[in-house]
Amino acid sequence: MSDRIEPRTLKGFRDFLPDAMVAREHVIDVARETYRSYGFSPIDTPALEYAEILLGKGGDESDKQLYRFDDNGGRDVALRFDLTVPLARFVARHVATLGTPFKRYHVGTVWRGENTQRGRYREFLQCDFDTIGTQSIVADIETVLVVHDLFAALGFERFTVRVNNRRLLNGALEKMGLADRSVAVLRTLDKLPRIGRDAVIEELAAAAGASAAEAFDLVALASLRGSFDDVLAESAGLVADSDLGETGHQELAELTAGVRAAGVAEERVVVDLSITRGLDYYTGTVLETFLDDLPGIGSVCSGGRYDDLASLYTTERLPGIGASLGVDRLLAAMEELGMGAPRAAAAEVLIVYFAPSLQEVYLRLATGLRRDGLTVEVYPEPKKLGSQLRYADRRGHRLAVIVGPDEAAHDTAQIKQLATGATETVAVRELAATCRRLLS
Repeated sequence: MSDRIEPRTLKGFRDFLPDAMVAREHVIDVARETYRSYGFSPIDTPALEYAEILLGKGGDESDKQLYRFDDNGGRDVALRFDLTVPLARFVARHVATLGTPFKRYHVGTVWRGENTQRGRYREFLQCDFDTIGTQSIVADIETVLVVHDLFAALGFERFTVRVNNRRLLNGALEKMGLADRSVAVLRTLDKLPRIGRDAVIEELAAAAGASAAEAFDLVALASLRGSFDDVLAESAGLVADSDLGETGHQELAELTAGVRAAGVAEERVVVDLSITRGLDYYTGTVLETFLDDLPGIGSVCSGGRYDDLASLYTTERLPGIGASLGVDRLLAAMEELGMGAPRAAAAEVLIVYFAPSLQEVYLRLATGLRRDGLTVEVYPEPKKLGSQLRYADRRGHRLAVIVGPDEAAHDTAQIKQLATGATETVAVRELAATCRRLLS
């Protein structure tokens, strides 16, 4: 009987091979650069939180999906299901040191025990940015602009950031007498792109107790399409005489005016009153981002304003707004769209191990090239040249540097371009400059 353990992974969890990790890190690097360009600073929080920190913050569905257990000390703990709730706890604890407004980004793994599907896993990476401590519409506008700039920097040309305002929707519900059922109504409207008009009307009646006429009006509201001005004009009457609704309508008008003033093409940011976001803590602006060439994969970057979340942990008012990039779903989309990703090489240059007597020469060469800004790997043992070159090609190295006894005696090196097979011999003093020229 074998004692070997099958090397398997849990459903919804994955291993990442080098190709996948290089692509992942590329997306994260672009996100970090974009966030920093707007003044956001990095933070981190623990993967585990006390369960009371997380429970009830994202709604019943999020509570059901928590990975929750007692630790060895008898404490009730859970793995974070997003990065926003831990942020609220973090800011409440450290606000005296941080000051406000506080702008942060956070790249971290989160866990949800939900059904797996295309681009959706139980362990996944989020790449968030948030502004805490201000209710200014400038922060809302900037959030949309960051998302826009991020997708442009990633190389997408056809994408749409869909924006809405929870206050506008809640004002409409207030006028219909459905304010006390707003959570059920908004969650149902959030399903409109996935299950369609008729199914949503049916569910509004069953889950929220809306009449046929109310359900029809709600779906009509959520289905409004057109330019900024057209949608705002058509929705104004639906929230007239509701202070909450009129506030949301005004915020949405200011948001779109700011986006337009920043020069963003209107086809890339649209008002979509069906966007509600499923999580309960959103209070104002909400947004979701879709790829025009792959709408079926769902939103790849979502977020919104949450003005009351931190009040669970502190008496100080700490309104916030932000968005989360779904890295794993985005990578699945990029692969499906055939978008090129960086190759998996850890270094651009491989120094071939030709002879044991030259080991110190190879190490000195590698150190010198790295000091000149090149990424370099030294093959660790003297295998046949063909074997080492096949390794270099498989790993994605672009250049191989070959130094044998003859080259060492004349203080030269051969440089082989792996893509073409072309080889040239240069003086060692010119090695770094030549490598940079061939790589540029």
